[in-house]
Amino acid sequence: MSSNENDNGPDSDNAASSGATRHDENKRHADRGHDRKCRDIQGHDDALMASREELATAREDAALLREDAVHLREDEVTAREQDVLAAETTQAASDDQMLLLQQVNERLVISTIEAQKLAEQLQAAKVQLESAKLLAESANLSKSAFLSSMSHELRTPLNAILGFAQLLEAGTPPPTPTQIVRLQQIIKAGWYLLELINQILDLAKVESGQLSLLREPVALSEVIHECEAMIEPEAKQRGIHIQIFPFDALCFANADRTRVKQVLINLLSNAIKYNRAQGTVKVNCSLSPSDRIRISIQDSGAGLPPEKLAQLFQPFNRLGQENGPEEGTGIGLVVTKQLVELMGGKIGVESTVGVGSEFWIELIGDVMPPLSTGSALPVDIAPPAQVNAALRTLLYVEDNPANLMLVEQIIEAQPQLLMLSARDGHLGIELARTHLPDVILMDINLPDISGFEALKILREDPTTKHIPVIALSANAKLRDVEKGRAAGFFRYLTKPIQIKAFMVALDQTLKFAETGLDGAAGTHSPL
Repeated sequence: MSSNENDNGPDSDNAASSGATRHDENKRHADRGHDRKCRDIQGHDDALMASREELATAREDAALLREDAVHLREDEVTAREQDVLAAETTQAASDDQMLLLQQVNERLVISTIEAQKLAEQLQAAKVQLESAKLLAESANLSKSAFLSSMSHELRTPLNAILGFAQLLEAGTPPPTPTQIVRLQQIIKAGWYLLELINQILDLAKVESGQLSLLREPVALSEVIHECEAMIEPEAKQRGIHIQIFPFDALCFANADRTRVKQVLINLLSNAIKYNRAQGTVKVNCSLSPSDRIRISIQDSGAGLPPEKLAQLFQPFNRLGQENGPEEGTGIGLVVTKQLVELMGGKIGVESTVGVGSEFWIELIGDVMPPLSTGSALPVDIAPPAQVNAALRTLLYVEDNPANLMLVEQIIEAQPQLLMLSARDGHLGIELARTHLPDVILMDINLPDISGFEALKILREDPTTKHIPVIALSANAKLRDVEKGRAAGFFRYLTKPIQIKAFMVALDQTLKFAETGLDGAAGTHSPL
């Protein structure tokens, strides 16, 4: 090739140069085309890569969408499962509630049936209770009637025994010493029998709940002095010295005056009976720490050991004194304890063998009631009947012959008195209208009408309404006495008759009939 070039000369060199130039241009053109192709290919590759990336991104997005769709489907499934579970739970709860409601309904039905049965049982029990109550009330009424009848039937013969014995003892000519001893034994036994009857009836009334109490302010100083006057003769007879320490005049207890007196007399009587010869009884009143009023009665007797103190308030238990010289029933302390407790009080005892015993009661304190301007203190002893008085008439309405004979013989010793008698209420009313007696003595249990009915008729009649009427009855319960006073009897005396007390009441009534003044209180006494 070099030789050809050398052989052609300059044209050959120009041609060669021109060809080289074209070759270079072609090469550059080819290179530019190649570059364009390469750029196109690169652009195509870049586009393809971008497309691939976009496709990959789209695929990833699609995958994400599919995953989201899967999650949504899973969430939907979960939601559906939860809904199903909730529905099942709701259904189960509904089933449980339904079952519970059924059970409650069954229980309600059972409870209703049981309630109906219980109501029927309660109604039956109520009927039985009412029946038992009626039976108990009937039994109490029967018992009360029996007690009243017992009291009346026992007091009526005792009235004759004690009344005639008192007349014989005070009669003219006087009885011989031997007769006096016998009469005193009769009188002593009669009053003891009456005390026994009263104690048994009191015990029966307390145990049956029929004992009525009249609670009021009670001046203990007055009551203790009344009790002292009543038991002083027995104390002197036995050589017992009674020492009563001064009671405060303003010392009042909220209690039943009659029952307080009964309690104190029983305790004082025991202190005298079971004392030593020439012994002492000390009575004191003080204020207890609980603001109650304590009354203590201390004796100087033999005292009691602890084992006997534990038996002290048992009914009919005389603690071994059954064969002793002192009479007793073993009821008095039982009644005393129950009376004190019924009045809201307490009773107790301390005793030392060889030294003596001290019984005490505590009562609820009270204040002194205001004094009435027209009130007056009762007199202790009324004057005897006036021997030189004008002839007065007494009408006695009584169906029992022994009682009539007793009062007739009592009146025989009073020359200023004339006695009329009637065996029934209607005859008594007729005699009262005919003779207009100064005083009428009226039995309560008459064969035709009661003494209360007779009194009512006399009060309604203008010709007899002014005549004072004294009740004289064997119905001696406190309720009977209160009923008699409320009905308008001027006095209510009980059998057996105590002749001295009877004559005092008769004298007071005669004075009232003459002057309109009540001899017991010095005041006008309304009929």
